Amino acid sequence: MKAVHFGAGNIGRGFVGLLLHDAGYEVVFADVAEELINQLSAADSYAVHEVGENPAVRTVDNFRALNSTTQEAQLVEEIATADIVTTAVGPHILRFVAPVIAKGIVARAPGLAPLQVMACENAINATDILAKEVASQPGAAAGALDGKAVFANTAVDRIVPNQEAGQGLDVTVETFYEWVIDRTAFGDSAPVIPGATFVDELSPYIERKLFTVNTGHASAAYLGFEAGLEKISDAMADQDVAEDVRAVLEETKQLLVSKHGFSNDEQEAYVQKILVRFSNPYLPDTVTRVGRAPLRKLSRHERFIGPAAELAERGVVPEALLGAIAAALRFNDPADAEATELAGILAASSPADATEKITGLEQEHPLFNAVATLVEERQAEVARTPA
Repeated sequence: MKAVHFGAGNIGRGFVGLLLHDAGYEVVFADVAEELINQLSAADSYAVHEVGENPAVRTVDNFRALNSTTQEAQLVEEIATADIVTTAVGPHILRFVAPVIAKGIVARAPGLAPLQVMACENAINATDILAKEVASQPGAAAGALDGKAVFANTAVDRIVPNQEAGQGLDVTVETFYEWVIDRTAFGDSAPVIPGATFVDELSPYIERKLFTVNTGHASAAYLGFEAGLEKISDAMADQDVAEDVRAVLEETKQLLVSKHGFSNDEQEAYVQKILVRFSNPYLPDTVTRVGRAPLRKLSRHERFIGPAAELAERGVVPEALLGAIAAALRFNDPADAEATELAGILAASSPADATEKITGLEQEHPLFNAVATLVEERQAEVARTPA
């Protein structure tokens, strides 16, 4: 069995690639980073260090690597004969990997089982995004993909922090992981991946992960940054920050229980597990890394505005989420391009216009005025700050 995986970075090697390897697949990593591809091509194996409860060191071998920019023809051939294609490249990169995936699917021989394609990204229904991009390619027209590929949405969760210098290909990750896959796309031919969970209805699991793990993680980052702390574990060791993060997850728990039918006890147990993960001192994850890209995190259907908007629509004032949104608006890491862009929007727009641009909320939405007030307060703070 063979899997082609786009994205040979830490998540690709330490999560998706590891689980595919453990499921018995030969893994072909594809990436644009030439130095990384060269390292992988020269290596026989690498180690995944799982830290936290029940730590372990896992060895990954039986892999190859291709540069998706300079070795496209070989990559097309690999996709044409693969069983699975996965991605861990970031949602905004999916459109760049779609053309070669489309070419590989078109090149598949008649009678070959459909290629099973799964985007493993921090985005809701990322595989649908990829499928749309693949179908829009010039060579994919007129039914060229029919019967040759199936696309299944997934929800993925594993904390993979920035790595210590000198680790090479080895990756440090937390012990916990979750890879939930929509089995309905596969019919009776779902792949066998022992580390994955297959479900008939994925959306509750996607939102549970996004509105608990991602919302909580980003809240710890922005609140920790505001408190002058360096690491996520430092933030969670701070009583005030930890209480604020817990309050945020209490609000998202309320939404998830009401919307998706999770029991209160089930969701509370999930929240507690997440809080323990954030507090893991063996994960050297920084508030600036987790907090990067604040514009994406503050967008309409993402981890803050998404649940806060739904709560507001239900007549609930999401006070803790609004506090986290205020902290996100204050995230001013000069090394982060989106933080700089956020500052530019705040400086050049009225409170209402900035709120619309940053969050995508309409002025008639019940959450709009509360967020616009936070935006106005942040603008006033910046105006009072000496140049």
